[in-house]
Amino acid sequence: MDALTSLFAGFETALTPLNLLWALIGVTLGTLVGVLPGIGPALTVALLLPVTAKLPPVSAFIMFAGIYYGGMFGGSTTSILLNTPGESASIITALEGNKMARKGRAAAALATAAIGSFIAGTIGTLLLTFAAPAIADIAVQITPSAKFALIMLAFVTISATFGGSPLRGLLSLFVGLAIGLVGTDLQSGQARFALGRPELLDGIDFITVVIGLFAIGETLYVASRLRKGKGSVIKLEGGATLSKQDWRRSWGPWLRGTALGFPFGAIPAGGAEIPTFLSYTLEKRLSKHPEEFGQGAIEGVAGPEAANNASAAGVLVPLLTLGLPTSATAAILLAAFQQYGLQPGPLLFLTNGDLVWGLIASLYIGNVMLLALNLPLAPVWARLLLIPRPFLYAGILVFSTVGVYSLNNSVFDLGLLALFGVIGYGMRRFDFPVTPAIIGVVLGPTAEAQFRTALQQSNGDFSIFVRQPFTAFLMLCVLAALVVPQVLKFRARRAA
Repeated sequence: MDALTSLFAGFETALTPLNLLWALIGVTLGTLVGVLPGIGPALTVALLLPVTAKLPPVSAFIMFAGIYYGGMFGGSTTSILLNTPGESASIITALEGNKMARKGRAAAALATAAIGSFIAGTIGTLLLTFAAPAIADIAVQITPSAKFALIMLAFVTISATFGGSPLRGLLSLFVGLAIGLVGTDLQSGQARFALGRPELLDGIDFITVVIGLFAIGETLYVASRLRKGKGSVIKLEGGATLSKQDWRRSWGPWLRGTALGFPFGAIPAGGAEIPTFLSYTLEKRLSKHPEEFGQGAIEGVAGPEAANNASAAGVLVPLLTLGLPTSATAAILLAAFQQYGLQPGPLLFLTNGDLVWGLIASLYIGNVMLLALNLPLAPVWARLLLIPRPFLYAGILVFSTVGVYSLNNSVFDLGLLALFGVIGYGMRRFDFPVTPAIIGVVLGPTAEAQFRTALQQSNGDFSIFVRQPFTAFLMLCVLAALVVPQVLKFRARRAA
C-alpha cells in the first residue's frame, strides 16, 4: 500500500502541465532518435545533459525517461523497414520484421512491435513500482565491502556481455577506469594522471567523455563507411494495424517476452540482448508455424520486442535502488543524477521521493503517449529514414561541439572531445564495446570510495572481503563470471 500511495503522489507530480509537456517532448525525441539509425537514447541523453543542467530535476528526468522508452519503441521501425538494427537487441526484430515488410506486412510488424512494447513497458513499470521500494529497504543494510563486491560483479558481467569478446570488454572497462582516476585524490590531495595540466586537476567532465566516445566516435565511424552502400527503405502505406489472426498469434509472445526481459534487465548481467535471443528461441519452439521463422514470423517480432522493452524497465531497478547502471543509457542517467548532486541508491527514496515517484509515474504516462504516437503516425516516422545521413551526423557534430564548449567555455575541453572522439572511433572500428568504458568512468570513483571505506572500517584488513558471507558470495560470483565462460569455451574447442 505504501508503494501505491507513493505512486499516486508521483502522478500528482507527473500530471502537472509542465511535466506533461516535458514527457511529450521526451517520448517524441526518443521515438525520433530510435528511428534514426546509429543514434539511440544513450547518445541523445548525453547530448542533452549540458542543455538540461538548469532544468528542475523532476522535469529533466521525466524527459530523459521519455527518451529512454521512446528509443526502445522507435528502434523497431529502423529494423523492420531498413533492416538496420540500431542496437544489438534489435537484431532479431530486423531478422523477422524486415522479412514481413518485404512480403507487404510492414504494418503488422510495426503494430505488433509497438503494442508489444506498450504491454511489456507497462507490466515492467508495474513490477518496478513494487520491486524497487522492497529492494531499497534491503539495500540500506548492505556494507561498503558488499557494495564494492557488487560493483565488481557489475564490471565483470557487463564487460563479458557487451561485445564479441570478454577480453575486449575488460580492456574497454580499464580504459574507463583510467579516465575516472584522472584528477585530484580527495583523501590525499595528490594529483593523479593530470600530466601537469591544471585543467585536469578537477578530473575530466563525464559529459565530455560520453559525447566524445558516443557522438564524435559514431560520426567518424559512419563517415568512414558512407561509400559502402545504403540500404533501401520499404515504403509504408497507412498506420500500423493488426488482424484478428495476428492478435491471436502475438499476445502469448508479448507476455512471455515480458517475463524474460524484466529479470535480465534487473540483474547486472547484460541488458536486453540475452532475453531477446532467448525469446526468439522460445517462440520458435512453441510456435504452431515453425517453418515461418526466418521467413517473417510475427511471433519472432512480438516476443523479442516485448523482451527488449521489459528489460528497459528492469534496468531502472538496480539504477534507482543500488546506483548500479547495467546499460549505456543507465550509466548516463546515473551521471545526470550526479550532475544534480543526487546519488541513486536506497536513500534516494527517502531524500528525494517526489523525484523517484514522479519519474516512475511518468513511465506509465509515457507508454500511453508512445502508443498514440507510434500506431497512427508510423508512416511519418518511416519518412525520417530518408534523411541523408551526412546531414544528420553533421548536425550531431555541431551540437556536440557547442554543448561541450558551453560547459566551461574551454578550448581545452574541445581538445579532449576530439581525443575521445578518435578513441571512440577506434573502439568502433576494432569492435571494442563502448558501454564498459562508460560504466568504468561512472562507477570507478564509487568503487574506489567503497573499497577505501571498507578497509578503513576493518583497519586495513583485506580479509573483510571474504569474511562476510554476502561479500564472499559476491566475490565468488565475480570469479565465476571470469573463469566459467573461458572453461566452457575451452571445452567446446576441445570437443570440436
